[in-house]
Amino acid sequence: MVARALVGAGDVRETLQRIVDFAVETIPGCDHAGLSLVIEGRIETPAQTDPPIPQMIDRIQNDTGEGPAVDAIRQHEVFETGDLAHEQRWPRFAPAVAAQTDVRSILATRLFITDDDTMGAITLYAETVEAFDDADRSVTSIFAAHAAVALRAAQQQEHLAIAIETRDIIGQAKGIIMARKGVDDATAFAMLRDGSSRMNRKLHAVAQQVIDHERKA
Repeated sequence: MVARALVGAGDVRETLQRIVDFAVETIPGCDHAGLSLVIEGRIETPAQTDPPIPQMIDRIQNDTGEGPAVDAIRQHEVFETGDLAHEQRWPRFAPAVAAQTDVRSILATRLFITDDDTMGAITLYAETVEAFDDADRSVTSIFAAHAAVALRAAQQQEHLAIAIETRDIIGQAKGIIMARKGVDDATAFAMLRDGSSRMNRKLHAVAQQVIDHERKA
């Protein structure tokens, strides 16, 4: 059911939003949900329900360096607290969340494809104490596995689209160089590559510069 609901969700951003929305719809006791990804060493919140609660909590995790999503991502496990007011594992995180939000229970489950490939974590939040039981934990683990696969598929699709766009940009730039310089395809590409190396810029960026210059000419 989870996989079917996520199929065709769209691009990466739409897929992420579908994941968190579906979590709140299907998991009893879940008031809010957020999806946390590790981006350049920091935990970011690209999708959330009921803003700004999940994003606020992830900001606290970044500021304190501790919390359930942090541990789920770092230690490749499931982390849960049933009462933030009495939580001892995260002495800076728990009091801050309890003071700034109505959240009392948190369940964080990592998103992964393989044991060594952690993508992030899906985190459920509830405003009641001991909101999640064994059934919720089992459902969340299954849900996270399906969600990770859907996310990876969406990312691959987006990467493919970017690759196609990049190829087209380079192709246009080669055509411009061939017409202006009277050179063949291989020579035009070599000229782009040399420009990329000389200017220390990505090949597609140099190609786009050639296109932009042609349009202004």
